[in-house]
Amino acid sequence: MAQLSQPAQNCVAQDEIQQQLVAGLLAAHAHTSPKYLYDVLGSRLFAAICELPEYYPTRTEAAIFALHAQQIAAAVGPDAILIDLGAGNCSKAARLFPSLRPKQYVAVDISVQFLEEAVSALKQQFPQIEMTCLGMDFSSELELPATLGMDRRQFFYPGSSIGNFAPLEALMFLRRIRKGIGSSDGGGLLIGVDLIKDKAILNPAYDDSLGVTAAFNLNLLHHVNRLLDADFRPKDWRHRAFYNSEQHRIEMHLEARKELTVHWQNGGLRRFGKGERIHTESSYKYTREGFVDMLQQAGFGAVQTWCDPNNWFMVCHAQVA
Repeated sequence: MAQLSQPAQNCVAQDEIQQQLVAGLLAAHAHTSPKYLYDVLGSRLFAAICELPEYYPTRTEAAIFALHAQQIAAAVGPDAILIDLGAGNCSKAARLFPSLRPKQYVAVDISVQFLEEAVSALKQQFPQIEMTCLGMDFSSELELPATLGMDRRQFFYPGSSIGNFAPLEALMFLRRIRKGIGSSDGGGLLIGVDLIKDKAILNPAYDDSLGVTAAFNLNLLHHVNRLLDADFRPKDWRHRAFYNSEQHRIEMHLEARKELTVHWQNGGLRRFGKGERIHTESSYKYTREGFVDMLQQAGFGAVQTWCDPNNWFMVCHAQVA
């Protein structure tokens, strides 16, 4: 049975979450962290997004892993401790188990209930691999249990989730991963990175024809309602997503359909005008050269990269420098 280690949900932690959310909602340009997209339903909706024809990152990344499996496995090496950040349903890591052959798998995600279900099922398929669940908001800290071995730590961060961080934040995050690997031999990072491309490809990937991404974005309001005892009504909002070419990022917003006022606990409120938006997620896109340079700045070296034939997506492995 998979182990579950969940951070204490004390009043201080809840206060921090609430303060962060309120600060974002009251900002001149309202915003929320993308981590609040991932409650249990949000995690399941994102898994559905990954199956959509418009959402190229998942299938393109999977094709890269399949085509270059031997080279990637040689770079990572066998018997690693594979630490999967933002593991979700764990399917991406599971597809690599036969080639990577890790001795231990550590699944990390903010959505604890969803993660526990996924790892429990996965353990039945791969009983030879020791598996551990960690419920953690790794976007702000990356404190691994002292009981986790230090040898051959290989972090796994697929799906271009690094794009959710602004470039400077991404650099700081990569440095936290580098610190988490420590000084032992055989440590590294296997990461997926979305590359800059035409907006005709990018925009539909974040605004699909079935409206699954819209539901994913709107579900954030239900999550915020629970966290803040707020009264957002999803029917009063619409999903907006577009590529910002100046910032090299996709932006996701929730746009008010009419003038409205939202209330939350302790008398908090904000009035939104018709068309006013809440910025819920950014997804930055990179060039190969730009991201390799960032890895080097973060303390990594010996970077190997693999791309699809269209150069839409890149997988990198970097060793500790």
